[in-house]
Amino acid sequence: MNKLNQKLCLILTVAALGGLAAGCAPSEQDSEPAVEEAVVKTTENQPAPPRSELAEPEVLVRQRPQPTADAAAPEMSSVQVTGSRAMQFAGESMPYPHSTVVDREHYAAIDANPVHRVIEQPVSTFSIDVDTGSYSNIRRMLNSGRLPPEDAVRVEEMINYFSYDYPVPEAGGAPFSVQVEQAVTPWNENTRLLQIGLQGYRPDADSIPASNLVFLLDVSGSMNAPDKLPLLINSMKMLTRELDEDDRVAVVVYAGASGLVLESTPGNEHATISAALDRLSAGGSTNGGAGIELAYAQARQGFIEGGVNRVILATDGDFNVGNVNFEGLIDLVERQRESGIALTTLGFGQGNYNDHLMEQLADAGNGNHAYIDNLNEARKVLVDELTSTLLMIAKDVKIQIEFNPAVVAEYRLIGYENRMLEREDFNNDAVDAGDIGAGHTVTALYEIALVGSGGERVDPLRYQTETAEGDPTGELAFLRLRYKAPDADESELIEQPIELIESPTMSPRLTWAASVAAFGQHLRGGQYLEGFDLADIQTLAQPARGEDPFGYRAEFIQLLRLADSMGLASK
Repeated sequence: MNKLNQKLCLILTVAALGGLAAGCAPSEQDSEPAVEEAVVKTTENQPAPPRSELAEPEVLVRQRPQPTADAAAPEMSSVQVTGSRAMQFAGESMPYPHSTVVDREHYAAIDANPVHRVIEQPVSTFSIDVDTGSYSNIRRMLNSGRLPPEDAVRVEEMINYFSYDYPVPEAGGAPFSVQVEQAVTPWNENTRLLQIGLQGYRPDADSIPASNLVFLLDVSGSMNAPDKLPLLINSMKMLTRELDEDDRVAVVVYAGASGLVLESTPGNEHATISAALDRLSAGGSTNGGAGIELAYAQARQGFIEGGVNRVILATDGDFNVGNVNFEGLIDLVERQRESGIALTTLGFGQGNYNDHLMEQLADAGNGNHAYIDNLNEARKVLVDELTSTLLMIAKDVKIQIEFNPAVVAEYRLIGYENRMLEREDFNNDAVDAGDIGAGHTVTALYEIALVGSGGERVDPLRYQTETAEGDPTGELAFLRLRYKAPDADESELIEQPIELIESPTMSPRLTWAASVAAFGQHLRGGQYLEGFDLADIQTLAQPARGEDPFGYRAEFIQLLRLADSMGLASK
């Protein structure tokens, strides 16, 4: 009887649980059938790039929105679906999984120039630099709401983005004038800023020679973005409208392979050139090496003796097929420059921008580098400053300063880290250096500590005798410059002493250069700024704006405010 009761209780318990489960189950209308495993295969099997290519990326993680069925339909054309729900996937919305967007922008590592004791290393030698790409690239990042990585900041390119009213060189002399100023450092009252400024001559419009230009344009798939190929095309159209019947233009494009889109055409045939540009579209991989070789071949074919012969490379720099070796591409351009054809590089876009390659290609090609982030920048580089961009007036320009150890205790060069030269390179005409375009200004700043000023940062050596045998008569330093004429192989020498000024005043142009230099150093961590913050930089820069016909200096003030706001928001 007990066993019968136990069995009866067990049966009633199972029945009760079954009814409870049935009551909790969703209705047929609300329920969703069980999902069997679905296998999704892409029709184009593209392996992920090796991790070595993504070294130290900046990773931005975003959640992609769930598209509607209409938005998802194009996605389905590129996948094959198998499994029990294959028919259902074609008609219903498929939410995207979380995705990781990898920022593959590439910048060369830069370590700030150190402080040198004059008694140990009295000579500083470097190549000039007229590139401006770093500044406009930084502007792009700040305007998009993020601070730039430190290695994207080249302080000398920020300073040289702006023009300074240095004296114009005298006719018949050197192609540029040399101006030296000094003043108390705004961020350290115990040190001084020493400014060296060069001003290239400005030729008359009638004396500007004809140009043989080859547009080398990247039309690979990576250029398929509004700030890439469309901006590139409009930028090239701007340049074209500045040309006349004496100039020539050819258009070469490259993606997986390279090709000639437009043979050398008179510069005044604006409609023909614009129509060729309008036919371009983005797609495929990026074989930049093949494009460079074809572009130089076209430039040699249309070479104008005594004219401007230049390849203008416009790309994001994301070369991924063909010759992708960095040193190999640099070597290719170095060989080509011997033919008298220069290379200008114009950078476009974001996410995969190869700043390092673009800057180094321009250096190797006796040219200049700019980054085009908007049409205003395109107008600045390719219209307002076109003569400076295209017409070289001096090449292989080197600066060497010997500091007087009886007067100067320490010095550091602000910026130009990737332009430093060995002392013996100054007199070696085989060593390549930077070039100056017509009307260009070049500015270099040193922060120096005078002997006994209290601004010294480095302790003297214990076992070295401190004997200053320099000139005690008052010279601060001795300045030497070397340059070559555009068609010359031997350099010319300029020398001049720099006198010590007891109570120097800061001119507006030195004040502005100091403001830009301070901002650049701040973006790189502010190692030597002694707590001089963005508010201090704004206070310094505001009264030094001077004449600002295109609004570039006003824009700089706005960038200071943007950076200050981002810094506050991050705290």
